[in-house]
Amino acid sequence: MDENKHITLSDVRERFSQDRFATVNGAVIEEVDDGYAKCSMQLQASHRNALGAVMGGAIFTLADFAFAVAANWNQNPQVSLEASISFLGKAKGECLIAEAKRIKQGKRTCYYAIEVRDELQNQVAYMTSNGFAV
Repeated sequence: MDENKHITLSDVRERFSQDRFATVNGAVIEEVDDGYAKCSMQLQASHRNALGAVMGGAIFTLADFAFAVAANWNQNPQVSLEASISFLGKAKGECLIAEAKRIKQGKRTCYYAIEVRDELQNQVAYMTSNGFAV
């Protein structure tokens, strides 16, 4: 990680600003560390479904973005091979927070766990993602 000490959070945010779908939908990088990323999304009316709950696609987008940041900000590019998400509960707050943590890093593949909560600490979703180094 020593070679990455000169990389600032602003640098990481600039790099991932090109991840247009996530950023246009409000995903923001809050923290990074080796094999880790914390991202947030302020909830808007456009994130909600007809029942008023947060749309599953919005939750998945934030979780997938957190995986992408954690797996790519300081190493060779990795793309998702498979992602599995379980929706655990309703977001009761106004902000979603996703934390991606690396579980395993191999030569060509990786495995991450991503927890999504609201700012009130309500569990919203749990996702796992396998990645492949391209």
